Amino acid sequence: MNPELTLHQPLPPLTPDNDPWEPLENLKRFGRHALTSVEFTVTNLCNMRCEHCAVGDTLTMREGDKLPLSLLLSRLDEVEQLQTISITGGEPSYSERTVREYIVPILQYARSRGIRSQLNSNVTLDYSRYELIAPYLDVMHISFNYTSADDFHEVGFARSGHSVPRTAAVRMYERMIDNARRLSEAGVLVSAESMINFRTHRRMPEIHRLIKEMGCARHEVHPMYPSAWAGNLPAISKEEMRLAVADLLDTRDPEMWMLFGTLPFYSCSSDVADRELLARLKREPRVTVRNDPDGRNRLNVNLFTGEVFVTDFSDIPAFGNIEEERLDDVFSRWLDHPLSRSVNCHCPAAACCGPNLLVKQMYYEGVDFLKQRAVL
Repeated sequence: MNPELTLHQPLPPLTPDNDPWEPLENLKRFGRHALTSVEFTVTNLCNMRCEHCAVGDTLTMREGDKLPLSLLLSRLDEVEQLQTISITGGEPSYSERTVREYIVPILQYARSRGIRSQLNSNVTLDYSRYELIAPYLDVMHISFNYTSADDFHEVGFARSGHSVPRTAAVRMYERMIDNARRLSEAGVLVSAESMINFRTHRRMPEIHRLIKEMGCARHEVHPMYPSAWAGNLPAISKEEMRLAVADLLDTRDPEMWMLFGTLPFYSCSSDVADRELLARLKREPRVTVRNDPDGRNRLNVNLFTGEVFVTDFSDIPAFGNIEEERLDDVFSRWLDHPLSRSVNCHCPAAACCGPNLLVKQMYYEGVDFLKQRAVL
């Protein structure tokens, strides 16, 4: 790594006006999507088995060796426009060895290069595990779809394959809330993600209230699209999604940053209700709608195989391997692929990069977004 990249000045705070995971700014800057974000899957171990888990079918009870840290960092050095790093799993902090030997060094690399970092965690383990991470971490991204410990028990262990005592789940739920508060107090931006799904779409205001009480700085909201491990869960309609978003906007704390993502609503839609909701989202203070980073400015790297993926959710096989090629080269090859081109639309007037592949498949099969025009 170039020693000139050593960070001497603090970076500007993450705010609704400064979200480096958003692909739109770099699209405007470079004239095409650029690889600015790399996500690492550092483990397939997890202490939970949530019914909605996007990668539940990859979770294991034991795992093999990871690739050398030196290879990962050398590949990051090669990414010319790198702005953010994300770490995910499984539960990334499940193994303290993984925390010490991989997560902390990756976060230290990010901090030294002036790159923002995010860790996706359920924060249910002992706080000492997160204490190792907090000094170098920008965003702790947690999943919170509950109104009580009983919700947590039912949702978080639905796919365990064995009975989990309620008392154990309650302890984990309480530890999660306490850890989120402590991380916020330590200066980490805790972003609690809630999914709009068949369980939550009528409970979003209550979930939002609990997230505020936990001390989280941001509430992140995404519709849940049944896929992969969660493919058998009931889907809700676009109308139910719209009502859930509107209900949340009616009752939210206006001081909290609300970040919506992967919404299936577009300004080029023929549905007036979709366009009216988007217009309201743009008017609301401290509310942002993030374009999906996957495949637009982000790639995912599996630390066990070196395989590179363009998305967590669509059924697209590995697109390359870091043992064989540079990440920028993998990304350029993806942009030229017919699947990428099929959703590679950009509407400057609506500040929109169009749907991801899963949303297009579920709601807009046959629609050519490259020929759509916004109705503003």
